[in-house]
Amino acid sequence: MSDITISTSPLVSVLVTSTANPYGVERRFERALTISALKTKLELITGAFAQTMKLTAYTSENKLVCSLDNDEALLGSYPIDDGMTLHAEDSNLKPDEYSDTSKVEKFEISQEEYDKRQESMKAFKEKNKLGRFNKEEMMRKEAELKAKEEANEEKAKSFKVGDRCEVRVVGQPTRRGSVKYVGTTDFKPGVWVGVQYDEPHGKNDGTVGGKKYFECPPKYGGFVRPFQVEVGDFPEEGLALDDDEM
Repeated sequence: MSDITISTSPLVSVLVTSTANPYGVERRFERALTISALKTKLELITGAFAQTMKLTAYTSENKLVCSLDNDEALLGSYPIDDGMTLHAEDSNLKPDEYSDTSKVEKFEISQEEYDKRQESMKAFKEKNKLGRFNKEEMMRKEAELKAKEEANEEKAKSFKVGDRCEVRVVGQPTRRGSVKYVGTTDFKPGVWVGVQYDEPHGKNDGTVGGKKYFECPPKYGGFVRPFQVEVGDFPEEGLALDDDEM
């Protein structure tokens, strides 16, 4: 085969599939490779053994082109072009052998054993005082949350049912309406303000989770946090929610 001259591109890009992996991976190979050397390279890709591997080439339309059955021949001596598929068959492999994870033994460890490990993510966070292991940061966040809730409760005391209001939620247009409810709810902790909007820009009719908090037409009602509400002399005028709105 030494008298064969390769006149095409020295590299060819193909899709490599196998008995164990019908989906394949794209690879580039030198046309100067012998089929024997190619099979050796394909062992790591396909899981098939070079000694028992059978190679066939297909077009991108899955039409058979040829079998690469001469281990001493060069890859470039076969009519293999970019975009074709090289399929490796091996009777020792089973279909989807490497993609079926149901047979893979799962590694499990008890929480007690995990806590003893020094190289775990938990140990890393503890050592570097990250997340919940940073007590000062956690206390600061808890204090901020408590202060925010206290401010919400204090502001809510100035609201009464019937007040005209404007609702200002970040990322949404300002909406006007009337306060219809002020107090705690079953759907989320904290104090909430029920509003009947002047236009149907709401999410409910005053009912959330099957509980009626106030009466209003469908799509005119909504619940927001007190810090998002301003009461005043707001005349009538004629939306995705965040975590602070229901």
